[in-house]
Order: sequence, then structure tokens, then C-alpha cells
Amino acid sequence: MAGLPLNNFKTITSDVTTSSTSVYEAPLGFKSVFLLAQITNTSGTTPYEVTFKFGRGAVTTDVVSDFTIPANDTLNLLTGKLVLETGDFIEVSGSDATGNDLKFIASILETSA
Repeated sequence: MAGLPLNNFKTITSDVTTSSTSVYEAPLGFKSVFLLAQITNTSGTTPYEVTFKFGRGAVTTDVVSDFTIPANDTLNLLTGKLVLETGDFIEVSGSDATGNDLKFIASILETSA
């Protein structure tokens, strides 16, 4: 019997700019667990601010808001795990207009609901 796979592990990456960008949406039929979420500032000199949001329907909640990451440093956006249900989404933004210096990475476990 073919069906949905029970578990899918994913790694997603994205450049972070001043535009609030949806970097992930939990797919239909799955719940997703964010195991790790980080933003790295690769600039050698410039500190940048970052924002990390969780969304469900029309409600968006700041998890981290306008947090400054020093040059050559990384911010762990979660101190634990974050569970998303089908349709929930994650958005990131930052004060780097070019997207050259702020890099987002996340490890996710998708499990059939």
C-alpha cells in the first residue's frame, strides 16, 4: 500500500533581506518540527538586525524581533523545537538590503499527520 512517507528530514536555506520572506510552509498532510533554525551574519564589520516569525492563518507572531547579530556571529532562533501544522509558515527578514551577509538555515522533520 503506497501512502505518504512517515518521516521526511529537510534542510532549508535562504538569504535574508529587508523583505519579509516566507522560507517554509508546512505541507498538506504533514506536521513539521523545526529542530534547528539559525541566521548567520557573514559580514566582517557590520552588525545586522533580524526578525523571525511564525504564522498560522492570518495571525503572525514574532519569535525574534529586531535582534542584532554582531559581525561574524550566528543567532540560534529557537531554544527548543517549534511544531508547525499544515499551512503554518515561517518568515524571516533582516536589515541587510542586499541579502549578501545574512544567511538562514533550518533543519526540519516533517511527519505525516
